[in-house]
Amino acid sequence: MMITGAFIGVALYLAWLLGRCSFRVDEGHIAVLTSFGAALEEGGRLKTYGPGLHFRRPWWRTTIISMMEQNLDLSGKEGGRTAMADDGTILRFDSILRYLPIESQLYTFLFSMKKPLEHITWLFTCLLRNEIANFRIPEPDSAAEAEALAPVSNLDFTMQGGSYALIRRERKRLNEVLEHGASTQIGERYGVKFNAVDLVDVLPPDELADALNAVMHAQTDAETRYFRAEGDCRQRVLAAERGVEIARSRARAVATEIEKLGEHLATLSAQGTLEHYVERRRGEILAESRTLYLKETR
Repeated sequence: MMITGAFIGVALYLAWLLGRCSFRVDEGHIAVLTSFGAALEEGGRLKTYGPGLHFRRPWWRTTIISMMEQNLDLSGKEGGRTAMADDGTILRFDSILRYLPIESQLYTFLFSMKKPLEHITWLFTCLLRNEIANFRIPEPDSAAEAEALAPVSNLDFTMQGGSYALIRRERKRLNEVLEHGASTQIGERYGVKFNAVDLVDVLPPDELADALNAVMHAQTDAETRYFRAEGDCRQRVLAAERGVEIARSRARAVATEIEKLGEHLATLSAQGTLEHYVERRRGEILAESRTLYLKETR
C-alpha cells in the first residue's frame, strides 16, 4: 500500500509539474513569458509564442494576448461618455472602438502602462470631448457648396435644434473626424491599431429630448390638421364645381325648352291657329283648377 501511494504521489507531482512547465496557445493568440516580473526577450525584442503547446520553466509566468480584432464598448449609462457641444448642450455618446494589438509593439501595450485599455478609454474620451466642442459646419469653399448648404438654414425647428441636430445630421463626418483623431493621436503609440470608431448613438439631455418630442408632436398635429383642412376644402371645391355644372346643364335644358316652345308658337302663329291653341290651353288649365277668380269689368 505504501508503494502504491508513493507511486500515486509521484504521478500527481509529475502531472502538476508538467502543468507548471507547459502552456497552450490557441489560434489567434500569442503568449509572452515573464521571469520574476521581467519579460523574456530574444534578439533585443520581446519573445512571443504562437499557437500550439509550449514548455516553460516552473517559475515563468504566461501572459496570453488575443491578436484578433477587439471591441472597446463605450455604451450604456455607465460606459457612455458625455461631452459639451458648441452651444453648451451636454450630450451623451455611445461608441465602440475597434482595435487590434500590434505584435511588434506588444512591449508598449503590455508593460508601458498599468491599465492600457483604461488609459486608451480616457484618452479617447478627451479626444471625443475636444472634437464635439469644436464641431461646426465647415465654411463653403465655392459658390456651389454655399448653394448646397443654403437650404440647411431654412429648415424647421426640428432641424435647427442646435448642436444636437447638427451632430445627428453630420454624424458620418464626425465619425470620420474621430476615427482620424484616434488613429493619429492614439494610434501605434500605445501598441494598438485602430480599425474603426463607431459612433452608435447621440443622446440629448432629458429636457431637450422632451422639448424636441413636444415640437415634433406639435408639428405632426399641425400637419395632420392642415391636410384634413386641405382635403375638406378640396372636397367642397369639387362639390361646388359639380353643382355649377349641374346648374349650367339645367339652364341649357330650360333654354332649349323655351326655344323649342317659341318655335312651336311661331309656327302656330304663322298658320293662324295661335289663338285657338291659347284658348284650348286656357280651358285645360281652368278645368284642372279648384278655385277660379274672375275679374269684374265695368
